[in-house]
Amino acid sequence: MYLDDIKAYVPQSEAEAADKEQILYYVNQYPDTILTRENKAAHITASGFVVSSDGQWVLMAHHNIYKVWAWTGGHADGEADLLSVALREAAEETGAAHIRPLSESVASVEILPVWGHVKRGEYVPAHLHLNVSYLLTADRDGPLKVREGENTKVAWLPADRLLELTNEWQMDEVYIKLLKRARRLLGV
Repeated sequence: MYLDDIKAYVPQSEAEAADKEQILYYVNQYPDTILTRENKAAHITASGFVVSSDGQWVLMAHHNIYKVWAWTGGHADGEADLLSVALREAAEETGAAHIRPLSESVASVEILPVWGHVKRGEYVPAHLHLNVSYLLTADRDGPLKVREGENTKVAWLPADRLLELTNEWQMDEVYIKLLKRARRLLGV
């Protein structure tokens, strides 16, 4: 399922084309472990870029490890339905109800380097997240909830100030392209 979705994705930039090619390379090299953290070099992750129905707000969580506002997402952990992973992670990390896809299609692919860090008392070596992104939406009026151990805050950030608030230059291009793509789907 995930492999067909990645193959079907039509890159919209040279960077996405290169990342898609590398992701498929890793999938072919490690077919038995690419969906799990057993693969210490690289593994599949899924992220959800959650926007309000008017495209003016983006739901973000303040990440414990990196100390920045970030999108939601996580490891596939053996799950081949990456949209399901993105939806589950968005709900778990924000507490938001009624999160749903703007589209069931892959919105973007990217390779995200992860620096070595300590998580839950154990050292995690540097590796790559072979990320598949989805565009999601949720209602702004519902309650939000911090996920202990993962984030310290959850909030709807104004889309027009997103890069100023996220303060993570490595993600700027990803967030901007996903915001534009979400707004296009919303017709705003």
